[in-house]
Amino acid sequence: MVDLWFDPSKCFIGGHWVPPLGGQTLELENPSDGSTLCAIARGNREDVDAAVAAARSALNSDWGALPAFERGRLLTKIGRMVLERIDALAEMEALDVGKPLKQARNDVVALARYMEFYGGAADKIMGETIPFLPGFTVYTLREPHGVTAHIVPWNYPMQIIGRSIGGALAMGNAAVLKPAEEACLTALAFADICNEAGLPKGALNVVPGLGEEAGAALSGHSDIDHISFTGSVPVGAMIQEAAARNIVPVTLELGGKSPQLFFEDADLDKALPFLVNAGIQNAGQTCSAASRILVHRARYDEVVSRMAERYAALRVGPAMADLDLGPMISARQKEVVSGFLASVDKAMIVAEGQVVPDVPAKGHYLAPALVAGVSGDHRLAQEEVFGPTQVVIPFDGEDEAIAIANGTPFGLVAGLWTADGGRQMRLARRIRAGQVFINNYGAAGGVELPFGGVGKSGHGREKGFEALYGFSVLKTVAAHHG
Repeated sequence: MVDLWFDPSKCFIGGHWVPPLGGQTLELENPSDGSTLCAIARGNREDVDAAVAAARSALNSDWGALPAFERGRLLTKIGRMVLERIDALAEMEALDVGKPLKQARNDVVALARYMEFYGGAADKIMGETIPFLPGFTVYTLREPHGVTAHIVPWNYPMQIIGRSIGGALAMGNAAVLKPAEEACLTALAFADICNEAGLPKGALNVVPGLGEEAGAALSGHSDIDHISFTGSVPVGAMIQEAAARNIVPVTLELGGKSPQLFFEDADLDKALPFLVNAGIQNAGQTCSAASRILVHRARYDEVVSRMAERYAALRVGPAMADLDLGPMISARQKEVVSGFLASVDKAMIVAEGQVVPDVPAKGHYLAPALVAGVSGDHRLAQEEVFGPTQVVIPFDGEDEAIAIANGTPFGLVAGLWTADGGRQMRLARRIRAGQVFINNYGAAGGVELPFGGVGKSGHGREKGFEALYGFSVLKTVAAHHG
């Protein structure tokens, strides 16, 4: 276990590490072997109240008075300090989430990049003047919401903290973060780094705990001004309902069933790494995972065959073994994904990776599976599996491809593989998704690229400048001067 320089059994509130007011803790499991990593704080409603009060106080004191360029300098400094601790943070994330160490290192770099991007953007959010009646000068201002709540999932803690907390702080909001109880060590480490960097007390507060306790208290809090949530559709609906009672705006990034549309003129050598890696990364526990591979019938057999070869070479093992995949986050998640695979005929599973020998018996390991022959309306092609499995579905033309691609309740990300420039432009418009990538997928994370979905994938945008607009309120000022 990596040495922790902070006490995970405490909350971070008002710039101080404090024990949870209920005096309770939760055990944090290592998904690679089932052991207990450490005890974390089990925050409750009273802890959330204290965190929100600390954030409100920060807005009315040092943090609220800080000029935008100074906020930017602080965020840039935090990014630099994150990179200085890349080894410790990566090991922490790998053990906590179960992802291979190399993927965890990429997440540390992404967190630092978010801080750098938002550090540079903090003093570049400007209003505009509006032509109006004679004798008037009208202009707009972008102002922070106030206290923002951030509820982040367990699959990419550092990345989602970066895009959510980074944007909120850059705009001058004070934040209360509730990390997932399954994986929250890097959230706590990040809070300590922010404190060491000199972030004013109360600007960032972290309350670990159960979703039904700390999470529910935060999403329904009467003194929260904006909520950012990434997670499942059912929980997102509950958070939006709770926020509605207080008339609080919500940014929701929920599930996905992201298609890859592969046409007969696509470059398979270029596409193949994207097609497979985007499906099995982080053991498939990714909302934007390329879980549906739609292939023109002329190339269908070739794509299935070559994807099967890559699947057969995939290896699953403990996070610190740094293989292709680590374990699932929990026994429950492994059971859910296994249930999906049990819903198809075994003959449809055309290839599987391998769990390496001698993995710990209590680890949550599952071999990645490639499925072919299911229809577009099968549950494996309709529902978010959140595990290392992809389905390959044939189509005969553009209209059928679009019908299948848009034929789920989700609309998060899509990939389009074709050399035909006209087709690229036509289909990018017709695909129902928040992001469409042409002859690539994911764009290396794309910190600058607005991210979010439509339909049951949520609403609002994170990443890029759009996130800053979402974390701000537009004020119109009309001055009548004669």
